[in-house]
Amino acid sequence: MKKLDTYRYVIPKSFQPGMTVEGMIYADEQLIRAIERDQTLVQVANVATLPGLVGRSLAMPDAHQGYGFAIGGVAASDLQEGVVSAGGVGFDINCGVRLLASSVQREAIGGRLDSLLNQMFRDIPCGAGKKGIVGLSFQDLDKVLEQGAGWAVEAGYGTATDLEYLEESGCIRNADASKVSQRAKQRGRDQLGTLGSGNHFAEVQYVTEVYHEEAAKVFGLHPNQIVVMIHTGSRGLGHQVCTDYLEIMQEAMKRYKITVVDRQLACVPIQSPEGQDYLKAMAAAANFAFANRQMITHWIREAFRRILGHAGLGIVYDVAHNIAKEEVHKVGGEMKKVLVHRKGATRAFPKHRPEIPRRYFEVGQPVLIPGSMGTSSYVLVGTEQAMDETFGSSCHGAGRAKSRHAAKKEITAEELVRQLKEKGILVRGASKSGLTEENPNAYKDVNLVVDVVHNAGIAKKVAKLVPIGVIKG
Repeated sequence: MKKLDTYRYVIPKSFQPGMTVEGMIYADEQLIRAIERDQTLVQVANVATLPGLVGRSLAMPDAHQGYGFAIGGVAASDLQEGVVSAGGVGFDINCGVRLLASSVQREAIGGRLDSLLNQMFRDIPCGAGKKGIVGLSFQDLDKVLEQGAGWAVEAGYGTATDLEYLEESGCIRNADASKVSQRAKQRGRDQLGTLGSGNHFAEVQYVTEVYHEEAAKVFGLHPNQIVVMIHTGSRGLGHQVCTDYLEIMQEAMKRYKITVVDRQLACVPIQSPEGQDYLKAMAAAANFAFANRQMITHWIREAFRRILGHAGLGIVYDVAHNIAKEEVHKVGGEMKKVLVHRKGATRAFPKHRPEIPRRYFEVGQPVLIPGSMGTSSYVLVGTEQAMDETFGSSCHGAGRAKSRHAAKKEITAEELVRQLKEKGILVRGASKSGLTEENPNAYKDVNLVVDVVHNAGIAKKVAKLVPIGVIKG
């Protein structure tokens, strides 16, 4: 590895046989040491051996070892000559984050936070395997898979205005429900509108610092304002889509005479029938996730109305973390259509891009970076430098530093809840193990991660958010 500057480390093509492009890690000296403890660097190099890759194989400062691709990895394939890899998107397709901005100041909540959290915990189904409130027929589920958040709005869960502030307006257009297996549909049919488990959460936060006044004003954020962050994805349906297509890709590689250095990098040509089927199924799972967050948004709004009266809660933005998207980027000085894999990475487009909401056209796209439970989260804004270096991508969170098994051994649920309460943070959890495996010490320092992204210029800090109430699966 070669240190390019304070925040960039290059993995040269000589690092490993078969690399056709370089690797690039965004990190400072402290974070690079954490990244070196697992197989992240090897995985970044492995990705650089895939056919048809353009640019560099990238890893964000929150990167850690994942399935095939490192989590925090970004890679772009030539649309005609390149491949798509299910492992390059991950199992929780369109795991993502949504931020809601209220019209309530922190002081106005007073002693009602406990009641608000209890109401939210009652209204939002949380936990592994938890069923949703809305039962869907398979016919209705197909509509969700093809219409995304628009289906939820049409069903009464929000307004048409909401859709303006979602990535892809909450619906990826090439989705095809027929490419999603019956097993995946069976797993997802009862899970729409559920938070799930693991690192997923709904947090009541407040804006504690503003760094970029112009962008914060356009995003509708100001100091001491109550906001709500939602972090969840496509649940069992997305997991099964990934599982199904990994098997299909592993088998199909023989026909296409593709060999990979790690079987977890199973891939197929983008333009092959298998590649197109996967992208249509992935889009359908992503649409399920957009609809999922839309319904959770509705129930959070209802809880705020019940406890606090009308509280606004307009959507600031909603971004996907695990996705593969066809985009146009500059490659070798020419504009080129590529398929960008973002796995544990967030789109970070600058101003004047047609893909972002009109309201944000003169400042850029909001970039939402959640912290770990009990730590700060951040709002950033996309930059031109991200377009030049990272295919318009940024980090997606703090990044895990310890396994769930190790994290559970460190602290009891009771002690964790006590410690968080001392910091002014109330917690509701569906299980004790669900809390302990997500304790803040299991993650990298989100402040360091965000500082690397900011100082490297691939996204700029807008506001810092501090939690006061957390709901966990």
